[in-house]
Amino acid sequence: MSSGAGEVGRYGEDVACSYLVEHGYCILERNWRTRQGEIDIICSRGGELVFVEVKSRGSGSLGEPGEAVDVRKKTRLVRAACAYLSAKAMWETPSRFDLVGLRMHPDHVEVEHEKNVIDASEIMGGGHTPWQPW
Repeated sequence: MSSGAGEVGRYGEDVACSYLVEHGYCILERNWRTRQGEIDIICSRGGELVFVEVKSRGSGSLGEPGEAVDVRKKTRLVRAACAYLSAKAMWETPSRFDLVGLRMHPDHVEVEHEKNVIDASEIMGGGHTPWQPW
């Protein structure tokens, strides 16, 4: 990734964190990494844990921010979330996956927050057990 894209990504995560805090979320982690993948933001609100993927696009970019979250990316996010839940002993905590999509314009940033963008049971093969939050 070029430094320009990296700067847009970092700025986008800062904007996403500000947006989430303004809407009552408590930021717990940023850029949480494991061998399974990375989660941009982990936050909570109302007793629910939220794993947030942030996608930023410049005003001249083609496509919507969320289009970059394909099946492979979703699988990595779910696996990373499982690692987080295990590491923090939080399997009983209700959780979901959200997307914060940002479109950068010269004079403003459009923020779109989509909730429940990943059906983790689908990614995990649909096998529920009592300890899985999905």
